[in-house]
Order: sequence, then structure tokens, then C-alpha cells
Amino acid sequence: MKLSRYLMAAAIAALCLTAGPNAKAEEFVSVNTPNGAQGFLFDAPDRPVASVILFAGGHGWLQLDGTDIGWGRSNFLVRTRDMFVSQGFQVAVVDTPDYKDKINAIFRMSPQHGQDIREVAKWLKAKADVPVWAVGTSMGTFSSANAAVSSAGEISGLVMTSSITRSAKRWSIYGDFPKGVINMNLAAVRVPVLVMSHRDDGCKKTPASDADELAAAFANAPKVEVKILSGGDDPISGPCQAKSQHGFLGIEDEAVAAIAAFINGG
Repeated sequence: MKLSRYLMAAAIAALCLTAGPNAKAEEFVSVNTPNGAQGFLFDAPDRPVASVILFAGGHGWLQLDGTDIGWGRSNFLVRTRDMFVSQGFQVAVVDTPDYKDKINAIFRMSPQHGQDIREVAKWLKAKADVPVWAVGTSMGTFSSANAAVSSAGEISGLVMTSSITRSAKRWSIYGDFPKGVINMNLAAVRVPVLVMSHRDDGCKKTPASDADELAAAFANAPKVEVKILSGGDDPISGPCQAKSQHGFLGIEDEAVAAIAAFINGG
């Protein structure tokens, strides 16, 4: 349980916001949900044109200490969050909820997770009445897809980056979800969708060659686009980790610009 961590994070974040001219604009926010509390890091430009809820991959627990991130700071969507703000978007980088620590694909696809994210979307809409998009990377694509499937009108669009399209046989979801997010109820998604991959992603669970099959699964989405990027820096992490082509290393600005262009046109 992370309730005490949430209370401490909120207190530390409040101190940071009043610490003077060098304090971070970013703040920690916690919203009540039917299941507990859902925390996230929030930042925004003066006049946002849209909001994005960013879902990190892996186990998803950011281990927040105020606005400092204990785990996942190198994740593609976490390390580029300020780029999304620069593009004119309100940004919510979600942590795991207070009743969970590390989360897996089963929880990411659960109704409880969907409920929690809807509350984040409602909070963002109250902050600025602009469209809210769910953006996930790697394991976070289970979360972003769930947000769109169960959005009840709160999510206006979906972005899937380095999506899990091949489950490992040792995973408990393998029997029902051998193709990862492709086996989710993606036909229920009725908002614009961007599927983005790196051509040279070396992670066996997220190959760019599956992007077209994933896009085709969004049978009822009004608009679906596949974007395959290339280039960047030589990897300095494992192929399924953030500092590689899997995490768009060296082309972060191009990747965020492509997402922003799709959102603005979506």
C-alpha cells in the first residue's frame, strides 16, 4: 500500500512549489477513485490544446518522492514529458494507484485500472476543457488501450508506442493474450489511434513488423495511422529497455513531434 507515500509525495511537492524561482512547475496530484487514490505528476503550458495521460512501461511504479522519480525516469514517455508540455499539452504521468505497488498486464487491463484512469481524465478536463489522449509505451500500452476501451467518453484519442504484441510464454496472460494488446477488445475503441514503432526495435515482444496487424485490430476507430521511425543513437541499455530503439533513443524530439502532429490532426 502506498497511501503514506502519496501523502508524503503531496507534502514534498507542496514545498517544492513554494521553494522560490528555481522550483519545479511540475506538481504531484492525487485523485480519489472508486478503488482508492490515483497519483500522477502534472504539468501544463499556459494555454493547453490537449491533455495527455502518459503510461510508462515495465511495472509502472514510479516510486515518487514529491516530484522526484525513484524508478522509470529514463522511460521514453517519462523522460520526454517536458517535450509534451512544450507541444502545448497538459501532461499527467501516472503512477501506480495507492492500493498497488508494481502492476502487471492483468491489472493494466482490469476494470479497476480503467476506473482510476477515467478519474484522472475527468480531473484534467476540469483543469482545461480540451481533449484527453491516452499515450502508452511498451507494457504501458495495455493501460492506454484499456483507457480507450473503457473510457465512457473521457478519452478522445489513443497513442500506442513500442506496443506489446507478443506475450512471453511464461506470462500468465499468454493463453488468452498471446499477441498481447492485439488480443484486447480493440474493436471497442472508437477514437483516433496512432500506432508508432521504431523500425529497429530489438525487443522480441514489440517488433515493428507487428504494427500493421495491431492497427487492423482497431476495426471501428475513425482514424488509424501507423508511424514507423528509424535512426537515433546506439543503444546503451538492453533491447527491451528505455535507452535503446525500443525507447526511441536519440530521436525523442522526432517521436514526440509525430505524436503531437497526430493529436493536433486527430
